[in-house]
Amino acid sequence: MAEDDEGRLRPTGWRVPALLVVAGALLGVLLTNALPALPLLPWSAIPTLLLLALAEGFTAGRTRRRIRHEPGTEPIQPLSAARLVALAKASALFASLALGFFAGMALTVSDMLVLPTQREVFLTALFTALSAGLLLAAALYLEYCCRVPEDDDRGDEPPAAR
Repeated sequence: MAEDDEGRLRPTGWRVPALLVVAGALLGVLLTNALPALPLLPWSAIPTLLLLALAEGFTAGRTRRRIRHEPGTEPIQPLSAARLVALAKASALFASLALGFFAGMALTVSDMLVLPTQREVFLTALFTALSAGLLLAAALYLEYCCRVPEDDDRGDEPPAAR
């Protein structure tokens, strides 16, 4: 029985993303402390991460309806669902690392907010970390929506369609 589970894809748990958040935070703190002067962070990561989170959240909703065979939707191809799961897992790992990294940077410069450069770095890092957190939530939701429901959860679908 253990051999059958060996090749299966498991849902993303909480341990790996939490470990990546901690590792990213340590990297962010170490990098911020190692640099003599902080360069300004680009703000363009914030809308990019927000757009990715919005796209994954929208895709999750559509995928959930298609997997559950709701009226007005066409069934999703298994390969498409597998690709969406791979996207969700990759996004969750990246978002965890980015969340930790930028939160670590924001935490490091939070005691020097009287300087305008440090304040701008803090705000950019903070909002980038929040955007990464939204991407992480959307990725985990997309992964959840790609699960095949149990027979009881399919609603009022006729038995022949199951």
